[in-house]
Order: sequence, then structure tokens, then C-alpha cells
Amino acid sequence: MLQGLLKSTPRLSEPGVQVEGQRCGLVAIVGKPNVGKSTLLNALVGQKISITSRKAQTTRHRITGMHTQGATQFVFVDTPGFQTLHGNALNKSLNKAVQGAVSDVDLILLVVEAGSFTPADARVLALLGKDIPTILVANKLDNIHRRGDIAPWLQEMQQKHAFAEFVPMSAKNPKDVERLLAVCEGFLPEQAWWYGEDELTDRSEKFLASELVREKLFRLTGDELPYTSTVVIDKFEEEPPQRKGQKRLLRIAATIVVERDGHKAMVIGDKGERIKRIGMETRVELEKLADAKVFLELWVKVRSGWADDAARVRSFGYE
Repeated sequence: MLQGLLKSTPRLSEPGVQVEGQRCGLVAIVGKPNVGKSTLLNALVGQKISITSRKAQTTRHRITGMHTQGATQFVFVDTPGFQTLHGNALNKSLNKAVQGAVSDVDLILLVVEAGSFTPADARVLALLGKDIPTILVANKLDNIHRRGDIAPWLQEMQQKHAFAEFVPMSAKNPKDVERLLAVCEGFLPEQAWWYGEDELTDRSEKFLASELVREKLFRLTGDELPYTSTVVIDKFEEEPPQRKGQKRLLRIAATIVVERDGHKAMVIGDKGERIKRIGMETRVELEKLADAKVFLELWVKVRSGWADDAARVRSFGYE
């Protein structure tokens, strides 16, 4: 678990021990690329555990985030955006993760942009069965000038699927996030919590490090760099504090994998300035999240066609 992401709250119950009135359940967050799923997950959990950027397919892994409030523990599953434009091995792996996530949960949040429903949204909706309750989350409501303007759109959406609820909201608005949590709570079964109440994610610091490098990579290269670029952690070592009052030290070496020599030059930048900035921004954020001192080395390697190679896709950590 991520040490720097733990809350210092009193423990009311041990995982797996049923307490009267407790609720716990899995909630899948699904949608097309770039509708704000990762931003929503971070808002629901109350801490950054999933990376965000304007580039489609930023999220590539099934990421679990937990939020325990009162007697209820929400276990959210963020999924990659369902991709239909490219049929390479990477996207097939990502789409498989989406399909797996919606098959065994208690509740589904279908995230779309408020006032919009595209063919890509329709393809995601087609994946959802009728046996699992689905809430339509009309996200990015802050882009709508008047909330009343989306009433006709909501009526139209009612004809597309038997949604259990409709929640127009902005993931950036804490009141909207609290309202969504309240709506979700009623759909979760009464059962013992699966995690400690202070746990926020099941992902490791090593995983977070690779994701943060990838986030900074995409943010600092914009649309110049193909989304198929990835990050592999070559070394992750933890050293305990040398004396009282010091923080532990994380020594990390990571490789940014690109598909062409031109992409490598783009990542490195003029006189190495871009890769230095990627490393610096990653280190600063990771030190804050992990509550540790971080020493980070970054390298860039060219692996042409890796996203079309199923074996290499698996070797890079994609299921």
C-alpha cells in the first residue's frame, strides 16, 4: 500500500469482520477516453491515485481506489477508456480490462460529457448488461452554461438504457462528488469491509512511480508524442531513514519506451531539458505522495512496434 497515501483516522473495524450496518461493494468507472474518469476517481477517493492528462488512453491499467465514509466502504475501479480506433495488441489488452471490470461489480458508473452522447459512448454502453445497476454520470457539467439546458438531453438518455440514476456533476466540485457518493451508497450490499478504513489504493509505490513518469511525459510532450509510449521501472529500492527525523529514501531507475528515434529526441529535448523536467516534476510529486526522499534516474529507449507485439505488451506489465 502507498505509505504516503494513508489517512490518520481511528480504526472502526478490521477488514472482513462484519459490523452491523456496514456496506461495501465494487463500483466500476467506465467510459470512452478523455471523459474524466481518472479525475473522478481521484475526487471520489480524496487523493490522487490515478494519473490524468489531455491525451487519450492515459489510464492503461485497472486501478482500485477505496473510500471509507461512515459505515460504507466504496471500492472504485478505474478502467482504461474503451478504444475503437486502433486494433493493436495494446488496445486489445486495454479493452479486455474494461470488459473484465464490468462483469463482476455491484454498480457501474458510465461517465459521459454532460449534454453529449457520441458513437464512442454508445459502444461503451453496449458493453453493459442489464443485470448490474448503472448510474449515468454526466460529467464536466461546469462546461454547460445553464444546468437546465441539459434536461432535454437527460430525457433522451432515458430512452437509451434503463439507468438506475442520473447524476449531472463536475468532478471538480466537492459538493457534486459528495452527492454522487450518497447516490452510490444505496446500491452497495451490506457486508464487511474488504480493506482497512485508512487504505486508499491497492497499487504499489513502484506502480505509482511509473504512472507519474508517464503522466509528466504526456503532459510535457502534448500531442507530439504517440500515446503508445510507455514507462518501465528497472530498479525500485527503498532505504530506511538513517536517523530519527529523516525520511526513507526511494532509489528508482525507469526507462521511457518510444517507437522511433525521432520520438526519443523529442523526449530528451534540447540539451536534455525536457527529460530533466519530466524527472524533476515526477520526483517532486512522488516525494509528496509517498512521504519519502526520491532519487530518480530516467533513460529513453526505442522499441519499434512494441504496441503491436502481444508478448512485449505483456512484458511491459499489461494484462
